[in-house]
Amino acid sequence: MKKTDYGEQYNVHLLEQYKLYVEMADRISIRRGQTNKFYISLLSGLLALLSIMIGTEGFDDIRLTVLFAIGFLGTVLCLVWFININSYRQLNTAKFKIINKMEESLPYPCYDLEWKLLGQGKESKKYLQLTRVEKYIPIILSVPYILLLGYTIYIWFI
Repeated sequence: MKKTDYGEQYNVHLLEQYKLYVEMADRISIRRGQTNKFYISLLSGLLALLSIMIGTEGFDDIRLTVLFAIGFLGTVLCLVWFININSYRQLNTAKFKIINKMEESLPYPCYDLEWKLLGQGKESKKYLQLTRVEKYIPIILSVPYILLLGYTIYIWFI
């Protein structure tokens, strides 16, 4: 909406909307951190269960079924975590595009300037985007679960 069509409260309302939107972008980042903690807790719990199972002897069907379930669940959790990280990245990207657009009507475009100073995320020497690093964690953590899954399938069929 154009400033002239809105009325005299345009600047006041724009500033309030901007502050609210920046706060919501910050909350998304906090939620992403909480989501990461959630997945780390679940995967750590599975690893603890795995260490208990490895400590027991024998390869009976129940033990193999539990090991298979741990491998499968761990793999699926890593995949879902990876998807969540990408989703949060897309959401934050959109939010900051909107914030930058709003700053065009404000006196000082601080977020836009910050992004330009950081090379817009294209120069890793200036700024290495957290989600680019963060997305490798579930990939790396999925390896032992995938190996466990393959191992249990192999044991069942020999």
